[in-house]
Amino acid sequence: MTGTASPQDIVLHALSRTLEIAFDDGARFSLPAEFLRVYSPSAEVRGHGAGQEVLQVGKRSVGITALEPVGHYALKITFDDGHDSGLYSWSYLYELGANQEHHWQDYLNRLAAAGASRE
Repeated sequence: MTGTASPQDIVLHALSRTLEIAFDDGARFSLPAEFLRVYSPSAEVRGHGAGQEVLQVGKRSVGITALEPVGHYALKITFDDGHDSGLYSWSYLYELGANQEHHWQDYLNRLAAAGASRE
């Protein structure tokens, strides 16, 4: 991604619980609510430093209830489990989309290692 890519279109698909985002460089991503929730950029999820991340479990059925643009640089996402902290910058959303398969597999591996579940 160049430093200038920004979203051209953002669509929330409530039934499939996915956020579709198209960037002005032609990239288009379909990001499931569960994926966005477990990779929230909030301190609650990421911690306040390396090694302080909190593994999110039981988020398989989470949905998105609201989207709120923040300036011209980010999106605030409200989830139906009450989580609404953390701002998803355009560059972070792009990075999540571009590396979705890797991130998802890493999440599944961390769940398995912890003996935890998506349920």
